[in-house]
Amino acid sequence: MIRPLPPNATIGLVGGGQLGRMSALAAARLGYRCHILTREKDSPASQVSMATTISDYHEPDGLRRFAAAVDVISFEFENVSAEGLDLLASLKPVRPSPEILRVSQDRVLEKTFLNRTGVATAPWMPVADLGSLRDAVARIGLPAILKTTRLGYDGKGQVTLRSADDLPPAFATLSPKPLILEGYIDFSQEISVVAARGEDGAYAAFDTVENRHRNHILDVTLAPARVPEPVDRQAQAIARKVADALDLVGLLAVEMFVDRDGRVLVNEIAPRPHNSGHWTIDACPASQFELHIRAIAGLLLPPAARHSDAVMKNLVGPEEAALWPAVLATPGLIPHLYGKDEARPGRKMGHVTRLFPRGSLPGEFGIAAALGPVAPGDPSP
Repeated sequence: MIRPLPPNATIGLVGGGQLGRMSALAAARLGYRCHILTREKDSPASQVSMATTISDYHEPDGLRRFAAAVDVISFEFENVSAEGLDLLASLKPVRPSPEILRVSQDRVLEKTFLNRTGVATAPWMPVADLGSLRDAVARIGLPAILKTTRLGYDGKGQVTLRSADDLPPAFATLSPKPLILEGYIDFSQEISVVAARGEDGAYAAFDTVENRHRNHILDVTLAPARVPEPVDRQAQAIARKVADALDLVGLLAVEMFVDRDGRVLVNEIAPRPHNSGHWTIDACPASQFELHIRAIAGLLLPPAARHSDAVMKNLVGPEEAALWPAVLATPGLIPHLYGKDEARPGRKMGHVTRLFPRGSLPGEFGIAAALGPVAPGDPSP
């Protein structure tokens, strides 16, 4: 029998960024306290949590102090130590499990898992050296994308290969090795599904959404995605299949491509709250962050329903952070600022959401008009 975490229990979150911040805010609404493990002082998550342990994610003494102070543990991003989570899991429940983190941390393990589960991806091959890169290109073709297997996010750790001349400099540039070569997908849309799964197998998934990127960083999410019903069914079925195959306890985002023939291919998975789910804070009775906390705390999972259509726009870097006064002065824009002290290029500083009555998501001109001062230009890959 599953025993729900009682009120006033402490949830430990590994990582101090904005995902931890929004998870901690959701936990507080449910009567829980949060304790953050992070390497940085005054992190976004620490600003809204009861306590913080400053430690590396693999330092045993810090991990033990952290575990002793909490009742259950989760994490807010993948670039943490799986070995450190193993130590934590020997002391307190860790949800999702360290094994799931390992799969999501390594692109070769991730693609292998997905394909064995019967989920389609782009063609791919592991790359250990320049010779194996040439072999992979001969089999997969060009253009293709060369990526690090670990530590890549928001477009970091990848290079597009367009000719044979690109191979040596790309291989030399990317680190850490080994690498992975992925075939180029001529996609019509990028979509994602965020889903929660409890220890008892209960499952709830939010609507499929469309994601648009700029400089490899998520720029805008449209909820719901404007896709044909067969594509939506594929995406939702894939998310359920992946969550069940992982035996997930927690939250999972599945990022996917829709190719020109309407096939849905998985790009990557993230066992945590996800940027493409931020719209749920304002457009749903229970957000992705609430479902994350409910799943790891053993609470009932409510339906992942939306009461409104929504557009979410990220505020990235100093240029968009400078628009904050205009955001606050624009009726209808729902502001979220993450408490970061420095607006660096490519850094997510906050986001805004605009709601529309359910079923009335506007066209491109309507979206631009509704976002006002933060309306995006043309998206780029």
